[in-house]
Amino acid sequence: MKESMTKLTSAMVRRMNPKNDFIFQKLFGEEESKESLISLLNAILGLEGEKRIRDVQVKENKQLNKKMADDKTGRLDIFAESDDQVLYDIEMQLTDQRNMARRSLFYMSKMYIGSVKQGDDYSKLKRTVTINLLDFRLFQEREAFHTTFHLYDDRDKTLLLTDAFEVHFLELPKFERMEKDMSNPLHRWLLYLTEHMPEHERQELIERDPDLKKTEELLLRLSGDEETYRLYEAREHSLMERNSLIADGVAKGLEEGLEKGMEKGMEKGMEQGKIDVAKNMLEKGFELPLIAELTGMDIEQVRAIRETNT
Repeated sequence: MKESMTKLTSAMVRRMNPKNDFIFQKLFGEEESKESLISLLNAILGLEGEKRIRDVQVKENKQLNKKMADDKTGRLDIFAESDDQVLYDIEMQLTDQRNMARRSLFYMSKMYIGSVKQGDDYSKLKRTVTINLLDFRLFQEREAFHTTFHLYDDRDKTLLLTDAFEVHFLELPKFERMEKDMSNPLHRWLLYLTEHMPEHERQELIERDPDLKKTEELLLRLSGDEETYRLYEAREHSLMERNSLIADGVAKGLEEGLEKGMEKGMEKGMEQGKIDVAKNMLEKGFELPLIAELTGMDIEQVRAIRETNT
């Protein structure tokens, strides 16, 4: 009965996109959704058995309001600390702002530094992990969808400077194109986040994973709440505007770059033309002052061309 009600509710309710950063935070960044966050973290980090994260504490949860929803630069990351005192920053990034790597390192550094109080010993600095879920391709030269970075020696990849930093990039477009393994919990979570998945396939996926089922039930409750849906739509509109601004900026940059390139090309062509004329006149025995006058070049430039070609 409960299963049929879930399917009926899913069909009736306007299902929100779980990749929207506001909704993503609601699904994984609040106390009632803590189990979903733990499951997602274990899946991304590949932790099993005794190594699994058992508990987390969500930190700095930002409550979205209309002002923040309209903020085209606002970040709605999830900050959490696991029961073994590891700090996590999880970000859902839908737009390529051309600064993802530096942005991730910047916020990771802030978290790492902020993990100790003034006067504390360096040994109390906490291990910091950043996880970036990207709805765009970041590493064009790689087809693997999950890339992880640590501080290894350049010549000896077995020599780790410290395990204090760990950075994950998960490129969703790459994942969508690859063959899926339903026995892999990370594959199941990323499939769940795909908003274009056919409804019957989504239901089959949800029914085989209790953590996904809990998350979907929360998503449907949120989708049925008018205030949440209003803020969700405001955030969607803001993200669309940001995408448009970025696209316009790239297009304008390309146009200006092309214009400058053409100008430089014409200038370079004209300069080369003057040099060719000067060379020709030198070969025919014209005097340097006359060549300079006719080409518009400085007489020292003409003299340099003559010395170069003798």
